Amino acid sequence: MLKIQNLSVGYGKQMIISNLSVSIPKGKITALIGPNGCGKSTLLKTLIRINKPMAGDVLFDNESLSTYSDKTLARSLSLLPQILVSPEGITVRKLVEYGRSPYISHWGRLGKDDQIIVKQAMHDTGILEYADQLVESLSGGQQQRAWIAMVIAQNTDIVMLDEPTTYLDMSHQVELMNLIRQMNAKGKTVIVVLHDLNQACRYCDHLIVLEQGRLVTEGSPDEVLTETLLSHVFDLKAHVFCDPISNTPMCVAI
Repeated sequence: MLKIQNLSVGYGKQMIISNLSVSIPKGKITALIGPNGCGKSTLLKTLIRINKPMAGDVLFDNESLSTYSDKTLARSLSLLPQILVSPEGITVRKLVEYGRSPYISHWGRLGKDDQIIVKQAMHDTGILEYADQLVESLSGGQQQRAWIAMVIAQNTDIVMLDEPTTYLDMSHQVELMNLIRQMNAKGKTVIVVLHDLNQACRYCDHLIVLEQGRLVTEGSPDEVLTETLLSHVFDLKAHVFCDPISNTPMCVAI
């Protein structure tokens, strides 16, 4: 669905991503991993056309992203950014309704089908009971679920999330990753930036490893997570074991 061809992206004269070519497998959960500053977030923003390539291209269904209208693209690709700022005085329901923006009429009103989708998104994320509460009054985990509900309501084939677990405690991280799995089970292709390597291996089907804006390797967690990779890319001395619960690779620092 998404094919990145010889992509270079930067800010001003600083090159962040250099001549990157990689494809996102359809119907899978793909994690972008790598050291800080390697270009993970920059890549996500380029995939949704926030950043403009300096060279190369991104193809969606074999067509350049540049050929799509904003509304068409917003019906196909969605992004939950790393930094989330809710407008003051907005309810959970209103926030989730924003996800229907690419579909609303010229009059700016939600139709009956839109309302059903919004309610279902809140139900699926466990926040329906908070629909009329202010987003700012919720806990961090509840707020994150409200934002996820907005993305679900957008109903795109591809969902991208930038470090969605960073500010959550362990129980809420598990809850969120299970929610991502549920989205994937309903046919969504998911691309997620993660710093927790064990989390990436447990919940994701495909890993893409970046270093200084270049592709190091890609593949299944079993193929990618090795002690050599941890040493060379992350400067981490660690052993790799089999997670006894998920039967996926798990690294333990020495």
